[in-house]
Amino acid sequence: MSQATIPGYAKGSPALPPSLVSDEDLDRLLQTVLWSDSDAAALRRAGELLEPQIDAILDTWYGFVGSHDFLVEHFAGPDGAPDGTYLERVRARFGQWIRDLCSAEFDRAWLDWQHEIALRHHRTKKNQTDGVRSTSEEVPLRYIIAFVVPLTLTIRQFLERAAGPEDDVDAMYDAWFKSVTLTAALWAEPYSSSW
Repeated sequence: MSQATIPGYAKGSPALPPSLVSDEDLDRLLQTVLWSDSDAAALRRAGELLEPQIDAILDTWYGFVGSHDFLVEHFAGPDGAPDGTYLERVRARFGQWIRDLCSAEFDRAWLDWQHEIALRHHRTKKNQTDGVRSTSEEVPLRYIIAFVVPLTLTIRQFLERAAGPEDDVDAMYDAWFKSVTLTAALWAEPYSSSW
């Protein structure tokens, strides 16, 4: 699926509200997660290995979410049942999120898109993009932070499956972990007055 055909995907759109994160704030966050140029290279290589496995990765993540009522309820309609159309649309964006993360330049367009994603998890914009009537008004911040763990632990198997003898799986895994943690930190912004 191309970016243009992903419902609700808007990275790079001038209509996005600008991120409140300054370049200095972003630089400090990158320092805090111990980001380096070698991480950038490792993450790009990870993206090459993960690209053909994105559907399988999403199956794993959706299986995890679907096996926990307190997580899947954020995708439920007024009747309390998971909204299949909503899940499909989010899945397409989630797959693109993997691509975007692995190729991130950490520039203003990327920051603005992270801000928009954060707002879509927060009550500010939750459910608006897909026009759903979910019983969930926002995804609690605790789950955004805690979700770093399954997103990270499950990715190693996919890196190992596709890696060649020249690939440093540990370096790719570490870069993935750092970038997912950075994302969770950015997505926390609308939830906190002291971000």
